[in-house]
Amino acid sequence: MTQALRLFALLLLSLWPIGAAHAEQQDVAAAVRGVVRVVIIATNGRDAYFVGHGSGFAVAPDKVMTNAHVVELLRTEKNLVVGIIPSQGSRSYGGRVVAYSPGNDLALIQLREGRLPVATFYSGPVTDGQTVTAIGYPGAVDRAQGLNLSDMIQPLTPVKTSGTVSTGRTSHDFDTILHTAPMAQGNSGGPLVDDCGRVLGVNSFGSQAESKADAEFGFAVSNREIASFLRQAGVQFQRSATPCRSIADLEAEEAQRKQRELEQQREKQQAEAAARDKARAEARERAVQEIYAARENAMALGAILLVLGGLSLGGAMMYHNQGKLKERKWALIGGGVLLVGAIAAFVLRPSFSSIDDRMKIDETVQPAKPDATQAALAGNYVCHIDETRSRITVSETVPVSLKWQDSGCVNSGTQYGHDNSGEWSRILVPNSEQVVSINSFDPATRTYKMDRYLADADIMEEARALRSRYSFKGCTGEESSIDALEQMQRDIRAILPPQPNERLVYSCSRVEAEVEAE
Repeated sequence: MTQALRLFALLLLSLWPIGAAHAEQQDVAAAVRGVVRVVIIATNGRDAYFVGHGSGFAVAPDKVMTNAHVVELLRTEKNLVVGIIPSQGSRSYGGRVVAYSPGNDLALIQLREGRLPVATFYSGPVTDGQTVTAIGYPGAVDRAQGLNLSDMIQPLTPVKTSGTVSTGRTSHDFDTILHTAPMAQGNSGGPLVDDCGRVLGVNSFGSQAESKADAEFGFAVSNREIASFLRQAGVQFQRSATPCRSIADLEAEEAQRKQRELEQQREKQQAEAAARDKARAEARERAVQEIYAARENAMALGAILLVLGGLSLGGAMMYHNQGKLKERKWALIGGGVLLVGAIAAFVLRPSFSSIDDRMKIDETVQPAKPDATQAALAGNYVCHIDETRSRITVSETVPVSLKWQDSGCVNSGTQYGHDNSGEWSRILVPNSEQVVSINSFDPATRTYKMDRYLADADIMEEARALRSRYSFKGCTGEESSIDALEQMQRDIRAILPPQPNERLVYSCSRVEAEVEAE
């Protein structure tokens, strides 16, 4: 490619609409953290001379992958050494080649000291037309910026260029991915990443333009070749097969899920109200029928008593005529009692105004069973990943065990702070990793969530400084300490990007046994 075409390509990249690329920019930025410049330096015992450079990326904290042709001269020239220039920080590191495979153009460099953020490989299928980003240190850009040797051996952000995959074509010698992301000399050994910042391959070589009208293409060594190479080198590497989803898509789906839950709750309430109305109508009908039956029974009893009373009084008159005074007395008494009973039966028959009272008796309200999500919030939980609600890019999703106390104490040693949304959360800022995690738990819904930010060195340094202001360890019930924790977490949230790189959502279930620490 001529110099004019290179400048034209750079201009196109600078003017390309932000919305045209589907890649999550913060994910690509996270992938940049582990990308390095691989420099070859000649020494004669006193002076050092810059021989050449390529790109590479960390596959383990102390191991860097690059192309075999980048470090090829080290195999024959004994006065050459390899240096690793990270994209962040202020230090560079020496290294040595520990695995070399010219057959598929791969090499592995062991750092003599230092640690780097590790890349994650995507082990799923690469699709035709998929958006990809090449990350590396093209020498054409270094020259265009007027960088000298001292600039090139200092930590410097690599160049990112986007393109698409063209499947179905590969090199004859080894399995490669054909793509259109612009590259130049110096990109060799850098990663080709997907929209989630996961490595799809190692950029190896490009096509040669024979005329100004020719487009240039790049070839990246595929992950199938890389996986075999790393296994033979004895390197355990991170990989993920979960399809890439954006946080925006995830939040839209979450909003739809909550809307469906609200609609289902409304439908449930409406169904319960309809069932209660039906039960009341049926109870009223039963009460009316019972009142009618009770009135008819009372009136029938009154009529019977009235007849019997009349007969008794008639018998008293008969005994009077016969001069049987004792029999007349008992007949009069019996007749009077029966007549009083008849009157009482009529007067005391149930009235229609007692229907509502009878319904209240029939509709004795049984205490509702407590919702399973609301009952006994404190206790032991085991949480499993819900992939439908998660954005998984680099993490392993092993089950999480929680011993929850209503004070926000987790596993008897980690205090969570409370926020207005009803969730309890704790921000973790480790010293050994470049990641900030916001772990939260909603005991009412039994949902555990991890928002993970793959932060750059500057954000990590600021987050660790903010964390250092928080002194106590373990759990506490002191209001002042809880307030300090929550203030520290608000301060750290303020410096984080608007969205996390990963969101892992877990659904939790109660267990009776004691759980292991988180």
